Amino acid sequence: MDKRKPFAAVATIALAATLAVAVPQAGRAAELTTVTAQAATGAVASGFDGVVEALRQTVISAQVGGAVVQLDVKAGDAVKAGQVLLRIDARAADQSAAASDAQVQAARAMLDVATKEYERQRALFAKNYISQAALERAESEYKATQAQVRAQLAQAGVARTQTGFHVVRAPYAGIVSELPVTLGDMAMPGRPLLTMYDPTALRVAAAVPQTVAARLVAGQMPRVELPGLPAAAQWPVPTRLQVLPTVDPATHTVLIRADLPAGVAGATPGLFARLWLPVGGDATGAPPSPLVPAKAVVRRAELTALYVLDAAGKPLLRQVRLGRTEDDQVEILSGLNPGERVVTDPAVAARVR
Repeated sequence: MDKRKPFAAVATIALAATLAVAVPQAGRAAELTTVTAQAATGAVASGFDGVVEALRQTVISAQVGGAVVQLDVKAGDAVKAGQVLLRIDARAADQSAAASDAQVQAARAMLDVATKEYERQRALFAKNYISQAALERAESEYKATQAQVRAQLAQAGVARTQTGFHVVRAPYAGIVSELPVTLGDMAMPGRPLLTMYDPTALRVAAAVPQTVAARLVAGQMPRVELPGLPAAAQWPVPTRLQVLPTVDPATHTVLIRADLPAGVAGATPGLFARLWLPVGGDATGAPPSPLVPAKAVVRRAELTALYVLDAAGKPLLRQVRLGRTEDDQVEILSGLNPGERVVTDPAVAARVR
């Protein structure tokens, strides 16, 4: 669902002059300091639901068959590049490699004999003891034996490579996200063994209507919201924006990706995200969200709220959803309308309710 709020980089707020509001309390008046938030001007931002993706995510599949005989990781483990993840039974492959090595040794022994015979035949030919045909036969046998050695060496290399496929290593440093096999499972060529991703290279992807994508403000980065993370990590600053050049013919949307900085605590592929895009003009027709002083926000466990004056000037506690905090101002994404008066000192408001 399309949402919208003021874009922080250009949003402005007009705070009304400090108002002294008389509120009766136990026979006396308590003065409440309030501010009035007005609608922002300039570029606005529209929010679109998205998902966190890994730029580098790998499904590691088996290249050889055999039983899984060693499993060194589990889902969620952090691994280093080159670390052994699991092993597949390699006894048959080891025997094949040993047989290939023995064939190489036999071929080299035959080459040694053929080399010596060729040298003798050359010496005899130089003394005219043998014919040209006899020398050519010796040379042919020598070259054939050389070729046989090269062939056996190649076969031995293939056997050793096949043996290496039985040890599965991490292609890069990352996190194991899925592990669909257990000890004793039969691995077959092409069967997925595990999935891993690089946690330092994540992005947020969102499908945006083509009409909104066409009104993106050039030169301004989007904002990323990760509602499921702690407050300190909910608004990471993206490092790069990518707008795909094609439009989905079924949904008429454009895929937009925003790269996340490295080290966003708790961010994982599949996490719900919201992409706030700066657009020229109002994308939805809704009024911009206001900004209020950060000190006015009441925080109780997971609840965030503001004391808002009603028509009679009485402060009422109202739950709100916060946006990004910049300097001493915080955006209110929902729960507050521009023009409403907010008490800047929650402690005083709580006493005079």
